[in-house]
Amino acid sequence: MTDVAVREPVIAWPAANRAVVAAAGKAARLGIAVNAAVCDPAGRLAAFLRMPGAFNESIGIAIDKAKTAAGFGFPTHEWAGALRDNELLKLGIATRPGVVIFGGGLPILDGEGDLIGAIGVSGGSEEQDIACAQAGIDAIARMHNG
Repeated sequence: MTDVAVREPVIAWPAANRAVVAAAGKAARLGIAVNAAVCDPAGRLAAFLRMPGAFNESIGIAIDKAKTAAGFGFPTHEWAGALRDNELLKLGIATRPGVVIFGGGLPILDGEGDLIGAIGVSGGSEEQDIACAQAGIDAIARMHNG
């Protein structure tokens, strides 16, 4: 059957849910309100959490951060370095709907290193969004490591 279809790993809903809850917990400890989204590798939403008081416009940004990190397989904050010396790429990426090139989106890998999704957080500073997304990643790692 490998000539017809392949199976690709995707994040399970309990892990996706744990990630957004952990991201919100980190945000609460930082004294901010965020939106947190987890998607699978195809960019389909797997979990979402909006903290009361989080910016409404950040809903879409959090989802787009997750989709961007999943679609390209690397953190959204790494776009700055990738685009630094390439004006055509910078213009092209910046015009793509839904592509986010600032921090807060992180890929999620399983225990074998396969991409299973991504988390996006929006509502704080870039550094705060990254820290909250990392808290979500760490929560999933704790599930895996017991």
